[in-house]
Amino acid sequence: MRLPYILVAGVFVLVGLAAFVIHDAPETAADHVIAHSAHGSDEASVSDAAASEIAEAILDYVEGIYNVEPERIARSVSKDLVKYGYWRQSADAAYRGSPMNYDQLYALAGSWNVDNRQGINDKSPKEIKVLDVLDKTATAKLTADWGIDYFQLEKIEGKWMIRHVLWQSHPE
Repeated sequence: MRLPYILVAGVFVLVGLAAFVIHDAPETAADHVIAHSAHGSDEASVSDAAASEIAEAILDYVEGIYNVEPERIARSVSKDLVKYGYWRQSADAAYRGSPMNYDQLYALAGSWNVDNRQGINDKSPKEIKVLDVLDKTATAKLTADWGIDYFQLEKIEGKWMIRHVLWQSHPE
């Protein structure tokens, strides 16, 4: 069995979890990946390639919303999306539940940050953690400006697509 590795200050260390370093170089999906794990007989090769592809799908999701680019939602999110979130107006308000489908997410990506009304900038969070990778399914976590999203992805015709999202606004 091959063990995944961690890149720490340019040195690969064998451990049970692989990680990528976030840095200020030109942005790619791997720049936002914190960690991933895999199952199977060839864990490192499967998980490294898959984690990058999964992170790219989630980066499309968050940047599609941040940058008002709904076409990025179209290329990374299944038309069968099921999304549900919990949000509140303030720390003392009760959480409200909110369902969303693919068409609603696509419309949201085209309007949520129009004219940068959400104040998104280079320091806005988009931390991606690939949590688990199998050959057809994966799970991941995104910390974004609006809160924390948990993803279930599926590999369809060789491409990782977001199928389910469960999220909540940041706890106060």
